[in-house]
Amino acid sequence: MNDKPSILIAEDEPLMRERLLAQLAQAWPQASVVAVAENGNDAWDAWLEHEPDVVFLDIQMPGLTGLEVARRIAERSHIVFVTAYDQHALEAFQRGAVDYLLKPVELAVLERTVDRLRRRVQPPAALAPVLNEIAQPAPQRLKWLKASVGRQIRLINVSDVLFLQSDTKYTRVVLADGEALIRVPLKDLLEGLDPELFWQIHRGTIVNAHAIAEVERAENERLNVLVKGSSEVLTVSRTFAHLFRGFM
Repeated sequence: MNDKPSILIAEDEPLMRERLLAQLAQAWPQASVVAVAENGNDAWDAWLEHEPDVVFLDIQMPGLTGLEVARRIAERSHIVFVTAYDQHALEAFQRGAVDYLLKPVELAVLERTVDRLRRRVQPPAALAPVLNEIAQPAPQRLKWLKASVGRQIRLINVSDVLFLQSDTKYTRVVLADGEALIRVPLKDLLEGLDPELFWQIHRGTIVNAHAIAEVERAENERLNVLVKGSSEVLTVSRTFAHLFRGFM
């Protein structure tokens, strides 16, 4: 496990390149940018030399495109696409991208991406011995959800989900910037979600543990969960109250 994650940046626009470098220095000071490339061919050469943990790729570059570079890397690094074009999002996620950011990238958006990368590149130190002893491959977890928002279909990274709730025939997906509906039952979603990150707190509610802002005690010794980015109060059923021992 690397103590200092390594990063390669491939971006042909000088201003965008400098902006991303400055933002990464602020959002992820523990990481090290080992190479910066101005075109796809140099990006591939730099990857062969350094084999970095994380690669930030523009899609439209001279020489190889970002998607072509990603195809060559073939899941050997964590990839984030940074582009002005949104039409390549589906292919990017099919290539195993951690995230797909649209220019100009805001610092708050990059910080959320860095949080996802940090969990992948640097698991908590206490987990390292456990991870090293696992003999069986980890189960495949849901990375993104396809949801209906009005008449549009939206790809939602599961890390952005605040909580999920059963809603008649649908599952309600609540995000910091709105909500969406998917046709997959909550119990089926639960099987594909990471149990370390997504906690079932009620028969009809699953919450992102990283989104929990506060746990409060209500009447009759019931617990309520307050979530960052939402004004809703989520009730914890007695069955799942044990998850919050030590919180109160």
